[in-house]
Amino acid sequence: MLLFETVREMGHEQVLFCHGKNPEIKAIIAIHDTTLGPAMGATRLLPYVNEEAALKDALRLSRGMTYKAACANIPAGGGKAVIIANPENKTDDLLRAYGRFVDSLNGRFITGQDVNITPGDVRTISQETKHVVGVSEKSGGPAPITSLGVFLGIKAAVESRWQSKRLDGMKVAVQGLGNVGKNLCRHLHEHDVKLFVSDVDPVKAEEAKRLFGATIVEPADIYSLDVDIFAPCALGGILNSHTIPFLKASIIAGAANNQLENEQLHSQMLAKKGILYSPDYVINAGGLINVYNEMIGYDEEKAFKQVHNIYDTLLAIFDISKQQAITTNDAAKRLAEDRIQSGKRNKTKAIAA
Repeated sequence: MLLFETVREMGHEQVLFCHGKNPEIKAIIAIHDTTLGPAMGATRLLPYVNEEAALKDALRLSRGMTYKAACANIPAGGGKAVIIANPENKTDDLLRAYGRFVDSLNGRFITGQDVNITPGDVRTISQETKHVVGVSEKSGGPAPITSLGVFLGIKAAVESRWQSKRLDGMKVAVQGLGNVGKNLCRHLHEHDVKLFVSDVDPVKAEEAKRLFGATIVEPADIYSLDVDIFAPCALGGILNSHTIPFLKASIIAGAANNQLENEQLHSQMLAKKGILYSPDYVINAGGLINVYNEMIGYDEEKAFKQVHNIYDTLLAIFDISKQQAITTNDAAKRLAEDRIQSGKRNKTKAIAA
């Protein structure tokens, strides 16, 4: 990876490499764009195979957060942070050292909870910086509102694809039954959808079978099911040159981040197969909407109104895709970039005035 060329091509404003001893810490904070507001993005802690993999994750996820905020009409920019460590080596000293790095950015970056970072860890980080959300989850956590956004996104995709507002009788495959996947299954079950589920944890799969009448399938078989909709709610990079040829679903709409292993190549492969793809950073924006509202003072009515906008935003993206004969992935980027450019013009006008 050519570092400066990659950062320039992806449009990042700043990448901070955090390193220290006593405690030993390696972390990367990527700030993609702050046109619309401070960069918001959670922190994940993983034992990456190498530093290049960690940087790639931070760069892709931070850019996705910029587009997510713009498409959700949230006055925030995009950022992301990764801590390179084994979860068992996580200590309060390490988290507080990381908090000091966050604080050094003076509010340009606001972070929160992601993989292997718990609410308790967020509180530890907050001892060193006020630029963190999720210290106390006034809303009860992001999973319910995120799953609602994904459910509304599925309804938008169904309307665009089949000009129908009904879901009953449809077959949906849900990959991953964490908090968001489980809540999504509940919404779908309430609308008489036939569910097929997979998870690496058989206990979670059995729970979905008991609660929602779901049919359990092996994780490797979830891609090739003859279903109407495939909802990835687990790992990223699962839509790739190996899995896409197996897909029989007409719609992909799920909560996982970075579903496309290669955005350009694999969005085009989906389009050629006639599969309607709901861009992940649009459909899963409920989590960002949730933490943004916690930051400014939680108003449940306002937060749920904002998450309902996901439905209309996706319909607009599907229309742009059809009218301009581009992939839905490119259509979402154009919508986001148009809103960012509008923000830049407004800033210029305000300075001139």
